[in-house]
Amino acid sequence: MRAIAVSTPGGREVLSLAEIDTPTPGPGQVRVRVEAAGVNYIDVYQRTGLYKMPLPGRIGLEGAGVVELVGPDVTSLVPGQRVAWSSVPGSYASHVIAPADKLVVVPDGVDTKTAAAVMLQGMTAQYLVTSTYALGPGDTCIVHAAAGGVGLLLCQLADHAGAFVFGTVSTAEKAALARAAGADEVILYREVDFAAEARRHTDGAGVDVVYDSVGKDTFDRSLLALKRRGMLVLYGQSSGMVPPFDPTRLSTAGSVFLTRPSLNDYTATREELASRAAQLFARIVEGVLSVRIHAELPLADAAEAHRRLEGRETTGKLLLIP
Repeated sequence: MRAIAVSTPGGREVLSLAEIDTPTPGPGQVRVRVEAAGVNYIDVYQRTGLYKMPLPGRIGLEGAGVVELVGPDVTSLVPGQRVAWSSVPGSYASHVIAPADKLVVVPDGVDTKTAAAVMLQGMTAQYLVTSTYALGPGDTCIVHAAAGGVGLLLCQLADHAGAFVFGTVSTAEKAALARAAGADEVILYREVDFAAEARRHTDGAGVDVVYDSVGKDTFDRSLLALKRRGMLVLYGQSSGMVPPFDPTRLSTAGSVFLTRPSLNDYTATREELASRAAQLFARIVEGVLSVRIHAELPLADAAEAHRRLEGRETTGKLLLIP
Protein backbone atom coordinates (compact mmCIF):
# COMPACT_ATOMS: atom_id res chain seq x y z
CA MET A 1 0.00 0.00 0.00
CA ARG A 2 0.97 3.65 -0.35
CA ALA A 3 0.56 6.30 2.34
CA ILE A 4 1.66 9.83 3.16
CA ALA A 5 4.08 9.70 6.07
CA VAL A 6 5.31 12.36 8.50
CA SER A 7 8.58 11.82 10.33
CA THR A 8 8.86 15.15 12.15
CA PRO A 9 6.67 18.23 12.64
CA GLY A 10 7.25 20.98 10.11
CA GLY A 11 6.34 22.54 6.81
CA ARG A 12 4.79 20.90 3.78
CA GLU A 13 8.14 19.37 2.89
CA VAL A 14 7.78 16.82 5.73
CA LEU A 15 5.00 15.05 3.82
CA SER A 16 6.41 12.08 1.92
CA LEU A 17 4.92 9.18 -0.04
CA ALA A 18 5.86 5.79 1.41
CA GLU A 19 5.26 2.23 0.29
CA ILE A 20 4.56 -0.23 3.10
CA ASP A 21 3.14 -3.72 3.53
CA THR A 22 -0.65 -3.80 3.35
CA PRO A 23 -1.82 -4.86 6.82
CA THR A 24 -4.44 -7.44 7.80
CA PRO A 25 -7.31 -6.35 10.03
CA GLY A 26 -7.43 -7.67 13.59
CA PRO A 27 -10.42 -8.18 15.90
CA GLY A 28 -12.99 -5.42 15.48
CA GLN A 29 -11.16 -4.00 12.47
CA VAL A 30 -11.82 -3.62 8.75
CA ARG A 31 -9.46 -3.05 5.84
CA VAL A 32 -10.75 -0.48 3.38
CA ARG A 33 -9.46 0.37 -0.08
CA VAL A 34 -9.52 4.18 -0.04
CA GLU A 35 -11.15 5.83 -3.06
CA ALA A 36 -10.85 9.40 -1.76
CA ALA A 37 -9.34 11.05 1.31
CA GLY A 38 -10.48 14.42 2.60
CA VAL A 39 -8.00 17.22 3.32
CA ASN A 40 -8.77 19.26 6.44
CA TYR A 41 -7.18 21.99 8.52
CA ILE A 42 -6.71 19.57 11.40
CA ASP A 43 -4.23 17.75 9.12
CA VAL A 44 -2.21 20.96 8.87
CA TYR A 45 -2.32 21.38 12.65
CA GLN A 46 -1.01 17.82 13.11
CA ARG A 47 1.68 18.23 10.45
CA THR A 48 3.03 21.40 12.05
CA GLY A 49 2.88 19.99 15.57
CA LEU A 50 0.17 22.36 16.79
CA TYR A 51 -1.88 19.22 17.46
CA LYS A 52 0.26 16.31 18.61
CA MET A 53 0.31 13.05 16.67
CA PRO A 54 2.51 9.95 17.08
CA LEU A 55 5.73 10.36 15.07
CA PRO A 56 6.87 8.94 12.80
CA GLY A 57 3.33 8.38 11.63
CA ARG A 58 0.78 8.67 8.86
CA ILE A 59 -1.53 11.62 8.34
CA GLY A 60 -5.17 12.20 7.39
CA LEU A 61 -8.40 11.40 9.24
CA GLU A 62 -11.23 11.37 6.68
CA GLY A 63 -12.15 9.36 3.64
CA ALA A 64 -14.38 6.87 1.89
CA GLY A 65 -13.84 3.63 0.04
CA VAL A 66 -14.74 -0.04 -0.28
CA VAL A 67 -14.43 -2.75 2.37
CA GLU A 68 -11.82 -5.30 1.27
CA LEU A 69 -11.42 -7.52 4.33
CA VAL A 70 -13.03 -7.76 7.77
CA GLY A 71 -11.56 -8.97 11.04
CA PRO A 72 -12.60 -12.32 12.50
CA ASP A 73 -15.32 -10.94 14.79
CA VAL A 74 -16.80 -8.21 12.55
CA THR A 75 -20.40 -8.92 11.58
CA SER A 76 -21.70 -5.40 10.83
CA LEU A 77 -19.83 -5.01 7.54
CA VAL A 78 -18.98 -7.24 4.58
CA PRO A 79 -16.49 -6.94 1.70
CA GLY A 80 -17.78 -4.82 -1.15
CA GLN A 81 -19.70 -2.31 0.97
CA ARG A 82 -19.01 1.38 0.51
CA VAL A 83 -18.09 3.07 3.77
CA ALA A 84 -16.92 6.47 5.00
CA TRP A 85 -15.28 7.84 8.13
CA SER A 86 -14.16 11.02 9.86
CA SER A 87 -11.64 9.91 12.46
CA VAL A 88 -9.38 7.14 11.19
CA PRO A 89 -5.69 8.15 11.45
CA GLY A 90 -3.58 7.52 8.36
CA SER A 91 -6.33 8.19 5.82
CA TYR A 92 -3.98 9.79 3.25
CA ALA A 93 -3.37 6.29 1.90
CA SER A 94 -4.44 3.65 -0.59
CA HIS A 95 -5.70 1.47 2.29
CA VAL A 96 -6.67 1.98 5.94
CA ILE A 97 -7.27 -0.32 8.86
CA ALA A 98 -10.28 1.07 10.70
CA PRO A 99 -12.33 0.09 13.73
CA ALA A 100 -15.64 -1.19 12.38
CA ASP A 101 -17.57 1.04 14.76
CA LYS A 102 -15.93 4.16 13.28
CA LEU A 103 -17.28 3.43 9.79
CA VAL A 104 -20.68 4.33 8.35
CA VAL A 105 -22.24 2.74 5.28
CA VAL A 106 -22.65 5.13 2.34
CA PRO A 107 -26.22 5.03 0.95
CA ASP A 108 -26.94 4.48 -2.74
CA GLY A 109 -27.92 8.12 -3.32
CA VAL A 110 -24.49 9.47 -2.32
CA ASP A 111 -21.37 8.90 -4.44
CA THR A 112 -18.15 7.86 -2.73
CA LYS A 113 -16.24 11.08 -3.35
CA THR A 114 -19.07 13.17 -1.95
CA ALA A 115 -19.13 10.94 1.13
CA ALA A 116 -15.39 11.46 1.61
CA ALA A 117 -15.88 15.22 1.27
CA VAL A 118 -18.51 15.57 4.00
CA MET A 119 -17.61 13.21 6.80
CA LEU A 120 -15.56 15.69 8.78
CA GLN A 121 -16.67 19.06 7.46
CA GLY A 122 -20.28 18.04 6.85
CA MET A 123 -20.83 16.47 10.24
CA THR A 124 -19.12 19.47 11.80
CA ALA A 125 -21.62 21.77 10.09
CA GLN A 126 -24.43 19.43 11.12
CA TYR A 127 -23.63 19.42 14.83
CA LEU A 128 -22.87 23.16 14.90
CA VAL A 129 -26.31 24.16 13.63
CA THR A 130 -28.36 21.41 15.30
CA SER A 131 -26.63 20.92 18.67
CA THR A 132 -23.98 23.49 19.63
CA TYR A 133 -26.40 26.31 18.85
CA ALA A 134 -29.62 24.90 17.46
CA LEU A 135 -30.66 27.41 14.81
CA GLY A 136 -34.30 28.06 14.02
CA PRO A 137 -36.50 30.59 12.23
CA GLY A 138 -35.75 34.14 13.37
CA ASP A 139 -32.21 33.39 14.55
CA THR A 140 -29.26 35.34 13.17
CA CYS A 141 -25.75 34.01 12.67
CA ILE A 142 -22.37 34.92 11.26
CA VAL A 143 -20.48 32.26 9.32
CA HIS A 144 -16.81 33.10 8.93
CA ALA A 145 -14.93 31.72 5.91
CA ALA A 146 -18.34 31.25 4.33
CA ALA A 147 -16.92 30.01 1.01
CA GLY A 148 -14.67 27.41 2.61
CA GLY A 149 -15.35 23.72 3.01
CA VAL A 150 -17.32 23.94 6.26
CA GLY A 151 -18.57 27.45 5.54
CA LEU A 152 -20.51 26.53 2.40
CA LEU A 153 -22.16 23.64 4.20
CA LEU A 154 -22.92 25.78 7.26
CA CYS A 155 -24.59 28.43 5.12
CA GLN A 156 -26.83 25.84 3.48
CA LEU A 157 -27.84 24.14 6.72
CA ALA A 158 -28.37 27.45 8.53
CA ASP A 159 -30.52 28.71 5.67
CA HIS A 160 -32.50 25.45 5.70
CA ALA A 161 -33.08 25.92 9.44
CA GLY A 162 -34.65 29.32 8.72
CA ALA A 163 -31.90 31.52 10.16
CA PHE A 164 -30.70 34.83 8.72
CA VAL A 165 -27.09 34.20 7.62
CA PHE A 166 -24.25 36.71 7.45
CA GLY A 167 -21.28 35.22 5.59
CA THR A 168 -17.79 36.72 5.73
CA VAL A 169 -15.42 36.20 2.80
CA SER A 170 -12.29 37.76 1.34
CA THR A 171 -13.15 38.18 -2.36
CA ALA A 172 -16.05 38.92 -4.67
CA GLU A 173 -15.75 35.44 -6.20
CA LYS A 174 -16.14 33.86 -2.77
CA ALA A 175 -19.02 36.21 -2.01
CA ALA A 176 -20.95 34.82 -4.99
CA LEU A 177 -20.43 31.27 -3.74
CA ALA A 178 -21.58 32.17 -0.23
CA ARG A 179 -24.73 33.83 -1.58
CA ALA A 180 -25.52 30.78 -3.70
CA ALA A 181 -25.14 28.64 -0.57
CA GLY A 182 -27.77 30.64 1.30
CA ALA A 183 -25.99 33.60 2.90
CA ASP A 184 -28.47 36.48 3.13
CA GLU A 185 -25.77 39.15 3.55
CA VAL A 186 -22.16 38.67 2.49
CA ILE A 187 -19.47 40.83 4.10
CA LEU A 188 -16.06 41.37 2.51
CA TYR A 189 -14.19 41.42 5.81
CA ARG A 190 -11.05 43.04 4.35
CA GLU A 191 -13.11 46.08 3.34
CA VAL A 192 -15.86 46.25 5.96
CA ASP A 193 -16.01 45.77 9.74
CA PHE A 194 -18.17 42.65 9.96
CA ALA A 195 -19.19 43.32 13.57
CA ALA A 196 -20.43 46.82 12.75
CA GLU A 197 -22.17 45.56 9.63
CA ALA A 198 -23.95 42.77 11.51
CA ARG A 199 -25.12 45.22 14.18
CA ARG A 200 -26.30 47.65 11.50
CA HIS A 201 -28.49 44.95 9.95
CA THR A 202 -29.89 43.89 13.34
CA ASP A 203 -30.83 47.38 14.57
CA GLY A 204 -27.83 47.40 16.88
CA ALA A 205 -28.73 44.16 18.68
CA GLY A 206 -26.05 41.85 17.23
CA VAL A 207 -26.37 38.21 16.20
CA ASP A 208 -27.39 35.13 18.16
CA VAL A 209 -24.32 33.11 17.23
CA VAL A 210 -20.99 33.45 15.44
CA TYR A 211 -19.50 30.31 13.89
CA ASP A 212 -15.78 31.10 13.83
CA SER A 213 -13.17 28.82 12.27
CA VAL A 214 -10.60 31.59 11.81
CA GLY A 215 -9.54 32.27 15.41
CA LYS A 216 -6.97 34.93 16.19
CA ASP A 217 -7.84 37.38 13.41
CA THR A 218 -11.60 37.39 14.02
CA PHE A 219 -12.05 36.57 17.71
CA ASP A 220 -12.26 40.10 19.15
CA ARG A 221 -14.70 41.38 16.53
CA SER A 222 -16.75 38.18 16.79
CA LEU A 223 -17.34 38.91 20.47
CA LEU A 224 -18.46 42.44 19.59
CA ALA A 225 -20.88 41.12 16.96
CA LEU A 226 -22.92 39.10 19.47
CA LYS A 227 -26.20 40.14 21.01
CA ARG A 228 -26.71 39.92 24.76
CA ARG A 229 -26.33 36.26 25.86
CA GLY A 230 -25.24 35.29 22.35
CA MET A 231 -22.77 32.49 21.66
CA LEU A 232 -19.34 32.49 20.02
CA VAL A 233 -18.63 29.03 18.62
CA LEU A 234 -14.89 28.83 18.03
CA TYR A 235 -14.42 25.61 16.09
CA GLY A 236 -11.11 26.33 14.31
CA GLN A 237 -8.07 28.58 14.20
CA SER A 238 -6.90 28.93 10.62
CA SER A 239 -5.28 32.32 11.40
CA GLY A 240 -3.66 31.11 14.62
CA MET A 241 -4.52 30.45 18.23
CA VAL A 242 -6.51 33.01 20.20
CA PRO A 243 -4.26 34.53 22.90
CA PRO A 244 -5.22 34.06 26.57
CA PHE A 245 -7.85 36.57 27.66
CA ASP A 246 -9.69 37.71 30.77
CA PRO A 247 -13.03 35.82 31.07
CA THR A 248 -14.70 38.98 32.35
CA ARG A 249 -14.69 40.11 28.71
CA LEU A 250 -17.58 37.67 28.21
CA SER A 251 -19.54 39.61 30.80
CA THR A 252 -18.75 43.04 29.39
CA ALA A 253 -19.69 41.80 25.90
CA GLY A 254 -23.20 41.07 27.19
CA SER A 255 -22.93 37.88 29.28
CA VAL A 256 -22.08 35.99 26.11
CA PHE A 257 -21.10 32.34 25.88
CA LEU A 258 -17.90 30.91 24.40
CA THR A 259 -17.50 27.28 23.39
CA ARG A 260 -14.69 25.39 21.67
CA PRO A 261 -16.37 22.23 20.33
CA SER A 262 -14.85 19.26 18.52
CA LEU A 263 -16.46 16.63 16.31
CA ASN A 264 -15.22 13.80 18.52
CA ASP A 265 -17.34 15.06 21.41
CA TYR A 266 -20.43 15.23 19.21
CA THR A 267 -19.92 11.71 17.82
CA ALA A 268 -18.70 10.14 21.05
CA THR A 269 -21.00 7.12 20.81
CA ARG A 270 -21.69 4.78 17.93
CA GLU A 271 -25.36 5.80 18.03
CA GLU A 272 -24.60 9.51 17.73
CA LEU A 273 -22.10 8.96 14.90
CA ALA A 274 -24.60 6.88 12.94
CA SER A 275 -27.42 9.35 13.58
CA ARG A 276 -25.46 12.42 12.47
CA ALA A 277 -24.14 10.65 9.37
CA ALA A 278 -27.65 9.47 8.45
CA GLN A 279 -29.06 13.00 8.83
CA LEU A 280 -26.21 14.43 6.75
CA PHE A 281 -26.61 11.89 3.95
CA ALA A 282 -30.37 12.47 3.97
CA ARG A 283 -29.89 16.21 3.39
CA ILE A 284 -27.65 15.37 0.40
CA VAL A 285 -30.13 12.89 -1.09
CA GLU A 286 -32.98 15.39 -0.58
CA GLY A 287 -31.03 18.07 -2.42
CA VAL A 288 -30.92 20.36 0.62
CA LEU A 289 -27.14 20.11 0.80
CA SER A 290 -24.91 20.57 -2.23
CA VAL A 291 -21.28 19.55 -1.76
CA ARG A 292 -18.67 21.57 -3.64
CA ILE A 293 -15.45 19.69 -4.39
CA HIS A 294 -12.82 22.31 -5.16
CA ALA A 295 -10.18 19.95 -6.54
CA GLU A 296 -9.09 16.32 -6.71
CA LEU A 297 -5.34 15.76 -6.46
CA PRO A 298 -3.24 12.58 -6.65
CA LEU A 299 -2.20 11.16 -3.27
CA ALA A 300 1.43 12.07 -3.99
CA ASP A 301 0.43 15.76 -4.17
CA ALA A 302 -0.53 16.03 -0.50
CA ALA A 303 1.94 18.89 0.01
CA GLU A 304 0.29 20.87 -2.79
CA ALA A 305 -3.10 20.26 -1.20
CA HIS A 306 -1.80 21.67 2.08
CA ARG A 307 -0.32 24.68 0.26
CA ARG A 308 -3.69 25.51 -1.28
CA LEU A 309 -5.51 25.06 2.01
CA GLU A 310 -3.05 27.19 4.01
CA GLY A 311 -3.08 29.84 1.29
CA ARG A 312 -6.89 30.09 1.55
CA GLU A 313 -7.13 29.33 -2.15
CA THR A 314 -9.91 26.78 -1.78
CA THR A 315 -13.67 27.23 -2.12
CA GLY A 316 -15.06 23.90 -1.05
CA LYS A 317 -13.36 20.57 -0.46
CA LEU A 318 -9.95 19.24 -1.44
CA LEU A 319 -9.69 15.49 -2.04
CA LEU A 320 -6.67 13.24 -2.44
CA ILE A 321 -7.19 10.32 -4.82
CA PRO A 322 -4.93 7.28 -4.20
